[in-house]
Amino acid sequence: MSRLGFDVFSNAANPLDGPVFICFARGMKLRLAATLCALALFASLATSPAAGPRLNVLHIVSDDLAARLGCYGDPMVKSPNIDRLAARGVKFDRAYCQFPLCNPSRASFMTGLRPDTTKVYENRTQFREVVPGAVSIPQSFQKGGYSVARVGKLYHYGVPTQIGTDGLDDPASWEKVVNPKGRDVDDYGMIERINLAAGATQTTTIKADALSGLGGRLSWLAADGTDEEQTDGKGAAAAIGLLEEYAKSARPFYLAVGYYRPHTPYVAPKPWFTMYPTAKIKLPGIPANLSELFPAAALSIQKKEELAMSDDLRRQAIQAYSAATSFMDAQVGKLLDTLDRLKLTDKTVVIFHSDHGYHLGEKNLWQKMSIFEESARVPLIIAVPGNQANGKTCLKPVELVSLHKTLADLCGIAADSKTEGHSLRPLVVNPNARWDHAAFSQVTRGANVGTFDKAAAKKKKGAGQIMGRSIRTERHRYTEWDGGRVGAELYDHDSDPGEYKNLATDPTQAKVVAELKTLLHAGGK
Repeated sequence: MSRLGFDVFSNAANPLDGPVFICFARGMKLRLAATLCALALFASLATSPAAGPRLNVLHIVSDDLAARLGCYGDPMVKSPNIDRLAARGVKFDRAYCQFPLCNPSRASFMTGLRPDTTKVYENRTQFREVVPGAVSIPQSFQKGGYSVARVGKLYHYGVPTQIGTDGLDDPASWEKVVNPKGRDVDDYGMIERINLAAGATQTTTIKADALSGLGGRLSWLAADGTDEEQTDGKGAAAAIGLLEEYAKSARPFYLAVGYYRPHTPYVAPKPWFTMYPTAKIKLPGIPANLSELFPAAALSIQKKEELAMSDDLRRQAIQAYSAATSFMDAQVGKLLDTLDRLKLTDKTVVIFHSDHGYHLGEKNLWQKMSIFEESARVPLIIAVPGNQANGKTCLKPVELVSLHKTLADLCGIAADSKTEGHSLRPLVVNPNARWDHAAFSQVTRGANVGTFDKAAAKKKKGAGQIMGRSIRTERHRYTEWDGGRVGAELYDHDSDPGEYKNLATDPTQAKVVAELKTLLHAGGK
C-alpha cells in the first residue's frame, strides 16, 4: 500500500498489459482518490510497455508476397524462417492492404494514412506532393529518440528498373539509407519473359532485351551464382552490418528492411527452383462460366498474354514465384539469426508483412490490382519479446494502415495525431480480444498506374476512371464498383473462401448487404 492510499500491482503475466492500478481510499475523499488513480493510470499508459530500456524495431517488408507460406497453411511453399518468426509472434490471418499496388500501399502503411488521404492511386506520385506534412513511421521513431535507417525497398521503386536508386523514397524519413543492387539487375538479358506474338494464339517465352517492362510482366530466371550476389542477398548483408552497429549503442533503433522478391521478375539462384518440380505444381481450377460470375470490372485486369498461357507455362511461373519466395525467406532468416547472435531478440519487436497480395492464376488473374482475397490479403506477423500471446493466430480483420499506430503503441512513443487506422496492440496482447473494426481496400479501373508513364499523369483525373471499394469482416467480403453503379459483390467466407459465389443480389442476403454497404461507405473512419 502506498502512502497516498493506492496500490500499484505489476501485471507480470504479460508485460504488454502494463501495470494494474487498484485504488483504496484511506481517509481520502473519494474524488481525490479517483483523481490520483486516474493520474497513475495515465502515467502507466504513457510509458508502458517500454518500461526500462525501450524496445528496438526490425520492420521487414517483402514485395508482392501473397499469404502463400507454410505458416499460412500453404502445402507447397517452403518458408521455414518466416514460419519460425510466426511461432514466436502473433500471426494475423486476415490482414489486408488498403490498395493492391506498390506505391499506394506503401505510401499508406508507411504514413498511417489511407489512400483517399494521400491521394496516391498509382506508381508515379510521391506522397509528399499531396500531403507534405505527413509524418511517417520512421519520423515518429526519430522524434522518440530512435536511430532510424532503411535498407532496400520501403517506399515505391520501379522494379527492376529502379533497383539501386532511391526510387520514390522519402529522405525526411531516414538517417541512413542503403540501396542494394545485385547481379539480378545486370543479368536481365538471361531473364525469360512471356510473350504473345502478333497473330499468335498461344503465349511463349523470349529473352528480355531490357529491364523496362519486366516489372509488370510475368518473367523469371533460375540464376547462376549465390544468394549473396542477388540484390536481396546484398540487402541482408547491409542490414546485418547495421544491426551489428546498433548492438553497440545504447540508443534504440528502428531498422526497416525491404526485400524485392518475389516481385517479378522472379529471380533466385538455381537451387531454389529445384525445390519446386513443375510436375508437382497444382493449378487453380477455372470455372467454364467465369466471366458470368463477376462484374466486368472485377476481371478487367486480365491480360491476353496471360490468358493464352499453356498449363506448362503457368506451372513454370508458379515455380519461379515460389522459388523467389523461398529465396527471400532465407534472407529473412539471416536477420533473425543475427538478432539471436547479437542477443537483440529479447529487445526487438520484429514485424513482417508484404505490401499487398498476389494472384497466381486464380480466376485467370495474375499479379495484383484486384480486390479479391488473393490480392488484397497480406501476411502479417508481429513478434514482441515476452508477449504471452506469441505463437497464436489472430482471426480478426486488420489493416496495414494501422501499423504506424501499432508500432508506436508497442514501443511507448507517440504517433502523429492525424495518423489513421487502429492500434493492433489489443490483438497482439490477446488475439481473441473484442475487435469492432473491418478492413478496407480499394483499387482503380481505367487508370494508367505505371511508374514511368508521364503522359498518363497529365490525363484529366476521373476521365474514364472508376474506383472499386471493398470491406472485409470476419465472415464476409462486400465490394462495390463505382459506388455499386457497375456492379457489387458479396462473398460468405464461411461457405465460399475462394470467392466464387456472388450473393450481392440474393434476396436472403439483403440485410447483410445493407449493413456492409453502410460500413463500406463509412470508409473505416
